Formats: sequence, C-alpha cells, structure tokens
Amino acid sequence: MAEKKRILTINPGSTSTKLALFEDETEVLKQELVIRAEDIADCTRMIQQLDIRMASIRDFIRGAELDLSTLDLIVARGGSIHGVHSGAYVIDAHVDAMLRYRPRSQHVSSLAAIIAYQLSRESGVPAIFYDAPSADDADEIMHYTGLPECRRFVTSHCLNSKMVARQVAKSLGKAYEECNFIVAHLGGGITMAFHSGGRMVDTLLDDAGPMSPQRAGRIPVTDVIELCYSGQYTKAEMANKMRGRGGLVAWFGVNDARDVEALIDAGDQKARDVFWYMAYQIAKGIGELSVVQSGRLDRIILTGGLAWSKRLTNWVTEQVEFLAPVVVIPGEREMLALAQGGARVLRGEERANRYTWLPPGYDTLEAFLADCRKTEEE
Repeated sequence: MAEKKRILTINPGSTSTKLALFEDETEVLKQELVIRAEDIADCTRMIQQLDIRMASIRDFIRGAELDLSTLDLIVARGGSIHGVHSGAYVIDAHVDAMLRYRPRSQHVSSLAAIIAYQLSRESGVPAIFYDAPSADDADEIMHYTGLPECRRFVTSHCLNSKMVARQVAKSLGKAYEECNFIVAHLGGGITMAFHSGGRMVDTLLDDAGPMSPQRAGRIPVTDVIELCYSGQYTKAEMANKMRGRGGLVAWFGVNDARDVEALIDAGDQKARDVFWYMAYQIAKGIGELSVVQSGRLDRIILTGGLAWSKRLTNWVTEQVEFLAPVVVIPGEREMLALAQGGARVLRGEERANRYTWLPPGYDTLEAFLADCRKTEEE
C-alpha cells in the first residue's frame, strides 16, 4: 500500500487563520487560530498582519508537535493576485513579491501564500496555492464592456465553486471537464459561474448580479452616479455602501439571513418581499448565464452559506429548474478543496504552474523588487 501523503492547508480569513493537516484527502488535524480585532485594528494593509498571524501559527505548530519536514506539500489558499487561472501554482519568490508589493486588492487570503512560502523555505517542503480567488479562466472577448477603458474581471468563488462542480460531475459518472454547470455561490456576497470544459468561462460577480446579505448587487449605474456625486458620501463610504453595507444589511441592519427569516416567520411582509426578491435576482442571474452554451446545461448547483436556507433555495429552484435539475450543496469546504487540489498535484493528475506576471514597465523580478525596496527606504 502506498504511503499516505501529508498535506498542510492554510486559509486566512478576516478574523482567523484556519490550518488543517490531511493524509491524502482525510483530515487528521485542524485548528482555527482566532485573530483579535484589536490586534489588527491599525493594519490598513494585509501584509501588516503577517507577523501576528505567523506568531500564532508557530505557537500552534509547536503545541501540536507538528514536524513540518514530514509533510509532502503545503497548500495555501490563493490570494488576490494578478494574472492567474484556476488550478495550482508553485509558491516561490516571484509569488511572494507580487503578493507583498503588488496584490490585486488588500484581500487577507493573500497572506496564505506568503505564510506558506516562509514555512516552505524553513522546512524544504514544496508549497503551492490553489484556485485563487482572483482566478480568471475566461476568453479575452468575455472581458469586454461598453467602455473600452473598463475591463471586466471574470471570476467567482473559485475554490468552493470548482470543488462542488467536481463532486456533482462524479455523481453523474462524468469528469468535471465533460460537464456544463452553473454554480451559484450564495454567501455574504453572491457570485455565479458557468463551468464548461474544466473552466469558468463566464461569471457574474457580486457587483454584477443579485443583492446578497452584504452586497447591493447590480444597480442601475445612473442611480449609483447620482449617489456618488450627491455630496452625501465619500468614495470609501460609497464603496462600503455597495460592498459591506448593501443588501440585507441596508434593508434590515443584519447580515445573517436567519435573522431575516425570523422576521418573515413573525409575519413581517417587507422581510418576505425583500428575501423573495433576492431569490428572484439569483434566479435571473442563473437565467442570464444559461445562454453561455446555448442552453446545454447538465446541472445548476447552489452552494455557500445561504444555501442552508430551504426557503431561499426552494424559491430559486422553482424558477430555474426548467433549465436543468438543481443540486443544493450548502456550506463551504475550502480546506478539503485545497487538500484535494494538492493531492491531485502529488498524484500527477494536475501540473503546478509557474507564476510569471510582472507589472507593466518591468522585465525582471529583480528590477521590480529594486524599485519596491527603494520606495520602502524613502
């Protein structure tokens, strides 16, 4: 019998860092390292949290008597990084530099690969990131908009979205690459993707589709322009209004759908109307994506935390099941998704890519780093 492969997975979130040890695809150890809000209150950039998170991880490794040299692979959640597709990427000095100095956004998941790189250098164990949040698999034409200077970003909740798609494909007796799926990830933000040929070929992001617990979703741009220039809000306040204080938060002051459902159960008609309309918008988004392969669709998959709501998923299902059968897989399984991706790489079923993106104006990583260090010194 082949020796089991030991894989450590790393997934930082806004209030914790999740670690899990797998033997092949079986979880044998897990820990959620809570980050106190007051410890990171002054961290305006995600990299400023690195030392705090590394310290808690090292404490855990010592306490668990985990010998990193016994690992076969470290797998990090991919961060907000430019120029990547879905799948596996080797974490090296190039990845570390881009996430430190030129991340796509200040998304805390970017710390995962930086942490993995440090642990990899210390232990000699290879490290990869997998299915990054910023993964974009779409053809060039899918990035067009009605304004040449505005380029679409075509991604979704890649990690969990592709995992549940593989799960459903297996249940159908098919390879993921053989299927056409629409996967709607229903969380604090809602994203959707049409999966075909092993790629997310088109998507609806959380600002281009339905409202959600924390997102305003798609709103007529003329109305947004009016708000932006009304003098009532700063740029930061408008950004927070759209992504963080929109959706159910804007309507009811809560970001937990269960609180809204409690209002519905108590007879609140406005709560029922808004919650139903959110389901309707989800269904409209699914209908929009259904044209991607001219209606050739194997399954519609509803996943994410909101998918625990049977009221919501039933409303959505009633409106879209004429397109394809609906499968509901509630919650997220990000740590397992990371481990499964790593296991496929170790088995040779997938190849870990090399990351090569550089900011415009740079031909080498060394030149880019020299400018970054010069800026830091100044």
